[in-house]
Amino acid sequence: MNLPRRDFLKASLAATATAALGPKLMADDGSDSTGREYYELRCYRLQAGPRLKADANPALLDAYLEGALLPALAHLGLRNIGVFTELDVNQEAVTSTPKPNSPVWVLIPHPSLNSYVAATAALRFNPPYPPGTADYFNTPKAAPAFERIDSWLLLAFASMPQLELPTFSRNRVPARVFEMRDYESHSELKALNKMAMFDEGETQLMRDLGMNPVCFGQALAGPDLPHLRYFTSGPDLATHLAGWKKFGPEPRWQQMRTDPRYADNTSKNTARFLTPKPYSQI
Repeated sequence: MNLPRRDFLKASLAATATAALGPKLMADDGSDSTGREYYELRCYRLQAGPRLKADANPALLDAYLEGALLPALAHLGLRNIGVFTELDVNQEAVTSTPKPNSPVWVLIPHPSLNSYVAATAALRFNPPYPPGTADYFNTPKAAPAFERIDSWLLLAFASMPQLELPTFSRNRVPARVFEMRDYESHSELKALNKMAMFDEGETQLMRDLGMNPVCFGQALAGPDLPHLRYFTSGPDLATHLAGWKKFGPEPRWQQMRTDPRYADNTSKNTARFLTPKPYSQI
């Protein structure tokens, strides 16, 4: 697709605004008319800070997530919930170690915006208190279970409207690894332009190179807007890093990265390597 730059940007803006903001184009159940999912991404920060004199006990959060939140979401019909901690990775040595004081990341896919609203309301007004999770809910003020929770609402990209799980993730391969990247932009128009870059070919390129993309999302609400966020994965760290080595010199990527239509659309790129918790569904 080779639109003039002005028409290209207008088309990208119109398409995204229609999907994300056009209530008249939404199905009655709150679904996006193109079948695009919504994602809630949570970050539970456990490291000592203004509210915490010492790092939070991760066992409290694990008991809640595994014993309460995931079963409650399953009761609401939600599945493929990802729960991760961060890794420190030495890319030259192809080794990884658990990141000290890592936050816990939770990815919750929703089939519609109404699903997100209904699940949020159910958990806020009728939180689950099964056996084994009382300590999480009743933790004293002097020793809370977390420093803070950050949350984002994301809209899936047109090029990957629904979460895709590779076989090694469905089979819970122990060595599987994920990488979460967020690309910030200096303007809202440039953020749409970077998303269009994925939809115009970058997403498919990752598929073709075996980088196992899991999901892509436009951040609609949350900190550090405007930005997009996506997950790639591999059955192990070596395979995952090898995929990125193929990506850089790939002619299709080189052509895209030098295309003037996509100039200056990213101001900051943050990459985090993630390992799933034993009870993660991804």
